[in-house]
Amino acid sequence: MVITGKSIGRKRPLFADWSIPLPPDWNGDGGDGGGDRDGDGGPTLRDVIERIVRVEVNAFKKRQHDRQFLRALTEREIEAAAERGKIEMGGSEVGIQEVDEDTAVATALLAFEDGIYLVVIDDVEQRDLDQQVYMQPDSRITFIRLTLLSGG
Repeated sequence: MVITGKSIGRKRPLFADWSIPLPPDWNGDGGDGGGDRDGDGGPTLRDVIERIVRVEVNAFKKRQHDRQFLRALTEREIEAAAERGKIEMGGSEVGIQEVDEDTAVATALLAFEDGIYLVVIDDVEQRDLDQQVYMQPDSRITFIRLTLLSGG
């Protein structure tokens, strides 16, 4: 599944698209390829958000760990980093930030319930955390951050 992020009122995405594999039991067809969508065993929106948050927290921890070490860059890596505008060799002096997965999941779920962001799966807005969702390996999940208007 591909994860995208948008913000109301901004043309640029919140982050670059990224993807995670769809668990085998989330394929939306009952696991038999027959298109069975009778509500037996598919994930809920809550499950989807929790999986995405846990994957991203673990990726964040790995990036932090990797930045602690100095590494030699190839000429190609230097050129690619220069094009992005920042060349990093690691050896960061910034301390490791502790992130609790369960707290991150709870925060993400509360933010959804509070209307801070919307979730759209394959062009269908999802409104209920406990509603079953149907996903395919190429499903696109879009998180849309809502911003309040000021002065009105």
